[in-house]
Amino acid sequence: MTVFSKRPSNLESRTGVRWLLYAWLPAIIMVVAIITESTHTFSAANTDGMFRPVWEAIFGKVDNLRWQEIHHYIRKTGHFTGYGLLCTTSLRGWLLTFARSLRHMPIGAWRARSALMAICTTVFVASSDELHQYFMPDRTGTIVDVGLDTFGGLCFLGLIALLFWRRGSRSR
Repeated sequence: MTVFSKRPSNLESRTGVRWLLYAWLPAIIMVVAIITESTHTFSAANTDGMFRPVWEAIFGKVDNLRWQEIHHYIRKTGHFTGYGLLCTTSLRGWLLTFARSLRHMPIGAWRARSALMAICTTVFVASSDELHQYFMPDRTGTIVDVGLDTFGGLCFLGLIALLFWRRGSRSR
């Protein structure tokens, strides 16, 4: 069973750097990916040249005006998905981190606290990313993107709740 389904029980021997890496490495990888994508290399001007040939190879030629719209939606979908994955990996980290210290709590409270911390982590990283982009000449940092990023995280958490937590409560 995954940590999303059931609280781990054999955590007494889980300590140290290896345990922290086990719990948090997926979230760290997501943060590094987001930091990388926040650079000049992944600005709209540069991703235009990366994405358009692939799009046109699959779907055929598009005029420039239509491409600008498609490119915008590709980038926003990336925000939504990337931060949804960050929230998911952060949830995993928080579930594992809190599994031992909150073992006295009901499973629903443990999940809720972990989910709240995952959303806080997502908002923090999204805000930091947009603040960083605000000061870059070829990037635009906006509060709207923080909202989109947070919404992506909330949607992914909703999927986890539907797929793992709702089903788990039925089997009790």
